[in-house]
Amino acid sequence: MPAFPDRTLDQLRRAVAKIDPASSLELKGGLRLGVPTLDAMLEGGLAFGALHELAPASPFELGAAFGFAFSLAALAAVDGRQVLYIETDFAAMEGGAPYGPGLDQLGLSLDQLLILQVAQPRDALFACEEALKCPALAATLVELPEDGVAADPVATRRLALAVQAGGGLGLLLRQKASPLPIPAMTRWQVAAAVSEPDRFGGLGRTRFDLLLKRNRRGRCGRVIACWNHDQHSFAPEALSLGLAEAARDRSDRAPLRRTA
Repeated sequence: MPAFPDRTLDQLRRAVAKIDPASSLELKGGLRLGVPTLDAMLEGGLAFGALHELAPASPFELGAAFGFAFSLAALAAVDGRQVLYIETDFAAMEGGAPYGPGLDQLGLSLDQLLILQVAQPRDALFACEEALKCPALAATLVELPEDGVAADPVATRRLALAVQAGGGLGLLLRQKASPLPIPAMTRWQVAAAVSEPDRFGGLGRTRFDLLLKRNRRGRCGRVIACWNHDQHSFAPEALSLGLAEAARDRSDRAPLRRTA
């Protein structure tokens, strides 16, 4: 297959953007995470008005994926707006409710968190789509079961369009990574990283092993990020474990970079 020059790809992206304005992914700003390496990879921060997919690296890392998702939601809700968490009845019975003291350590009070339980995954997707259109919500987090059958490309496309209208943060948390392509701005694989004990020998700060597998605004890569429970933010120190080239299927509005 012949290689297309960057100029031709630019023309194709602009043509598609005229046909489907949503494909241009014109964003409403970004959520700065406070980690220079991550913010640089995300071209300034995690995009508002966009869908972001998270999944654990293994079934044993589901708690870490939840922690990272609620950390992002807490950062998005610093202006006092509320966060909606949607789960199925089976997921609630299997994993329980969000832990109040743990949420406090993330800076997300229970007064800001709305929890919605539904019967089936398709109900969760419907509720998520409607919630993403609401500008009063800082973030909407929906948990989907392992099979993820209900979250096909058509359903996730609807979510991506809805979050563009609402302008909040759309977080799609899968219990297991999916190989299906979806119109998410970013796709994350999350695991727990070893934490260093505090000066008294007790539990240290929470650390996340983050693999950014898809990024329509910049490069992908792996970063170890630390959460500061006192300041309710990510610590600026992070260990970058290598970057991949920028995704070739980024939006028309995302700047292109040439590599040597």
